[in-house]
Amino acid sequence: MQTPPVTKYRPFPPVALAHRQWPNRTLTRAPIWCSVDLRDGNQALAQPMSVEEKLEYFDLLVKIGFKEIEVGFPSASQIEFDFCRRLIEENRIPDGVAIQVLCQCREELITRSIEALRGAKNAIFHLYNSTSPSQRKHVFHATRDDIKAIAVQGTKWVKHHSAPLVAAGTRMRFQYSPESFTSTELDFALEVCEAVTDVWQPTTDNKIILNLPATVEYATPNVHADQIEWMCTHLTRRDRTLVSLHTHNDRGTGVAATELAMLAGADRVEGTLFGNGERTGNLDIVTVALNLYTHGIHPGLDFSNINEIREVYERCTRLEVPPRQPYAGELVFTAFSGSHQDAINKSWAVQKKDEPWDVLYIPIDPADIGRSYKAIIRINSQSGKGGVAYVLEHEFGFSLPKLMHKEIGKIINDVADAKGTELTSAEVHEVFQQEYLTRTAPIVLQHFKTTERDSSVKCEAALTIDGAAHKLTGTGNGPIDAFVHALGHTSLPKFEVLSYSEHSLGKGSEARAVSYIQVKTERGHTLFGAGIDTNIELASIKAIVSALNRVLGRK
Repeated sequence: MQTPPVTKYRPFPPVALAHRQWPNRTLTRAPIWCSVDLRDGNQALAQPMSVEEKLEYFDLLVKIGFKEIEVGFPSASQIEFDFCRRLIEENRIPDGVAIQVLCQCREELITRSIEALRGAKNAIFHLYNSTSPSQRKHVFHATRDDIKAIAVQGTKWVKHHSAPLVAAGTRMRFQYSPESFTSTELDFALEVCEAVTDVWQPTTDNKIILNLPATVEYATPNVHADQIEWMCTHLTRRDRTLVSLHTHNDRGTGVAATELAMLAGADRVEGTLFGNGERTGNLDIVTVALNLYTHGIHPGLDFSNINEIREVYERCTRLEVPPRQPYAGELVFTAFSGSHQDAINKSWAVQKKDEPWDVLYIPIDPADIGRSYKAIIRINSQSGKGGVAYVLEHEFGFSLPKLMHKEIGKIINDVADAKGTELTSAEVHEVFQQEYLTRTAPIVLQHFKTTERDSSVKCEAALTIDGAAHKLTGTGNGPIDAFVHALGHTSLPKFEVLSYSEHSLGKGSEARAVSYIQVKTERGHTLFGAGIDTNIELASIKAIVSALNRVLGRK
């Protein structure tokens, strides 16, 4: 970081809004919600969802109550196109639910997207182009007039090519996004939106959706609210316009920016479950919706079984809901402080069903979202899987994969039961090390190196197995795959790698890498191994050896 004064960065310019109204307003109703999990969220995944996973996720979004769901970018790939077609042809879209598709301002992409929507009862065509000064200068080398012309022409193409769909009975609505709106000059963003609206000619019965994205979050939430109020007060056809939000979370204030922008007049909110999205993510719709609920405003979305929603989300996206994620995190209703525990217990004891909720430190009744009260009374329990994971992470730096929590929790519980007293954090750490990191029987890794050739990796490994030396070679698409193939030539149990994760342990020159690998044996048993090394490649190989030693230790 620069020493003061900081000259590398500039403060975001304020909005000239002399009579702003949003600070004096109170939210009284929920917005129109649009899920972008299947498009904006999906494109941010290291392993995008399969068609079957997207179908399951779509059904989940419908069950929650979303009436507008962005299902993809059908002109971008055949998979995206086919998914849209399956939804329509297999009648998977309930009446009253609109599917939304995203498209750039190019005619061939627009016609392809229209083709994907053929037969849909209720559709939203989402057109966008970049408008900010930096995009104009560095990417498109275009003037303001050039950018506006792109948006206008794209809208004309959508209107023309969607006419047959409308004639065939599709309710077609139009959404336009000046991408990077929040870093675009407000007068120019308004100019483009007005020009697009001139072409589309919305009515009070079929309003245009003007989506104003914070594609990258640059400003504080109050500035974002000013930008939205400025647009709302300057649009000439506000009564025929739905102003939509699409915030990101680069500054960690996506929720706040959305809530203030709703006060500023926005009608609609786009986001994802638990905030999945590129970089730091999209807006977390779950948080905003349940924030409204805790103020007595029903969000129109059903999160009464948030554990099931989280399970589908984690399985389909291969992401984990952090333990401290608002409302859904494993530890959000758990207090580790004795004074908090005392206050919770005392206020809980006098809480009456017919009175407003007022339990200290617990802003929402866990039962309303399907959470168990056990999480509240399990406070300070280091032998629970959440408590064990918390101690290992916050005291020793081990951020275990979520699926590993149950495994280590049972191990610690067994040790605690045998001892007859609660384990200290040091004892928890020692058990973890002995179980995962310091096992040296029956397999010891003596040497490992890899060489790359073309698109494959070859490994050479030296192991001691039951005291006997073995030299192995294997080839695969990476070090782990090559090592697994090398082990396949031994008498060791056959297995497959189910998951892999890693993080740094410590900082600076003393930092090491820790890897966690989950394996499944040919007999169907699954368990984890862990490895630590200054070299991330060796850490992952040690994790495989750890897992195998644990498999053989079970025998």
